[in-house]
Amino acid sequence: MVRKTTSKSYSAAAVAVAIVMVTYVAFSSVFDRRLFRSLSFSQGTLQQTWESRRIKQPPQPQETASATITCDRSHSSYDLCSINGSCILDPKTGTFILMDPIFATSAPLVEKIRPYPRKAENWIMPRIKELTLTSGPLGLSRSCDVTHDSPAIVFSAGGYTGSIYHDFIDGFIPLFITANSVYLDSDFVLVVANHKEWWMPKYIDILGAFSKHKTILLDKENASITHCFTSATVGLISHGAMTIDPTQIANSKSFVDFHNLLDKAFTKNISTPKTHKPRLILVSRYGRIGRVILNEKEIKEMLEGIGFEVKIFRPSKTTSLREAYKLIKSSHGMIGVHGAALTHLMFLRPGSVLVQIVPVGLGWVSKTCFESPAKAMKLEYIEYRVNVEESSLIEKYNKDDLLLKDPIAFRGMDWNVTKMKVYLKEQDVRLDVNRFRKHMNEAYEKAKLFMDLNS
Repeated sequence: MVRKTTSKSYSAAAVAVAIVMVTYVAFSSVFDRRLFRSLSFSQGTLQQTWESRRIKQPPQPQETASATITCDRSHSSYDLCSINGSCILDPKTGTFILMDPIFATSAPLVEKIRPYPRKAENWIMPRIKELTLTSGPLGLSRSCDVTHDSPAIVFSAGGYTGSIYHDFIDGFIPLFITANSVYLDSDFVLVVANHKEWWMPKYIDILGAFSKHKTILLDKENASITHCFTSATVGLISHGAMTIDPTQIANSKSFVDFHNLLDKAFTKNISTPKTHKPRLILVSRYGRIGRVILNEKEIKEMLEGIGFEVKIFRPSKTTSLREAYKLIKSSHGMIGVHGAALTHLMFLRPGSVLVQIVPVGLGWVSKTCFESPAKAMKLEYIEYRVNVEESSLIEKYNKDDLLLKDPIAFRGMDWNVTKMKVYLKEQDVRLDVNRFRKHMNEAYEKAKLFMDLNS
């Protein structure tokens, strides 16, 4: 049974937070002012508060011999530590202390962890806040200021955060796996380290779908306020990039269930407008970022000629996820060149169509990033592989160059930054309209069928 946290010394009050605008190094741009004005740090509703109680002594520890600290460091991409018993969080030091009389007179247990599922990447992990888990005597100098009658899940929103693709593969998808592996459908409190100022407003709806409690932002919490939990899990379980393996989860949750959680987060007050044509979202890349459709206007006209109602979608750092969800949820298909923006496929309804345009040299990564999750989400997946003649690389390199003739051999075993830049940054596409039309005729039939079945 889920128990509510109680209040003794002060009544529940709405938390008003002044939002500042920042630039995220390497990934993010300035956030939309309107978004900041429209959101407060609450979840589900915009009036969420802590309900807490002031106590003079820490809560009594769980009466169990199994109360301890354990860490699983056997996985290549993540570590997972847990405190199986009552614990207190000191935000100032980033320390979780197990409170159990067994350890009162013995040497303390101490474990260190950076709770981000990229532990093999030595250049990014030092940027992740290191947390400490330790056992300690009951006679602590500090008592619990806020007592939560629930466990905590602790993770980092640092690292590659700022690209929506990484926000999901290193954050929300592992969080979904962890919640359903450790606590199943139980209640828990989220504790987040390394967050950026824009992160909470952008993802507040998703966080509210995971937990009814206010998220504790470790880097921003008042260092004088301590938090107590019934237990804690520190770190996130990852099944791989854009992967949820139901066979590794006790309740067999899948990508469809993850989509349903996003539904829970965003569908309030969202209606699906009626249409007489299949609505197709064309994900548009623009600027000097690579993989731009150079003849996009011509492609849009061709798609409309087939019978689609085409909606151009140009996501940016300032794009509201709620608005993006509303647009994509109302569609019958989505099309775009391989890139982070295709992460929005998770907003599509199962049964709708995803068309991924795969530039030269990106076949393997396109499969991992978007083909596999699209199929796991029960989408109708169609792939269009760009010919060498359709790639702008033909203007820079000889057709017989290994880079174009055999990208797999060119890449070899070393997918380094230089090679990535060639295929991801230097390459745009000019699609063969007639060749592409054949693929889109198939997409139209599937989207039309989906529309008819769901009208």
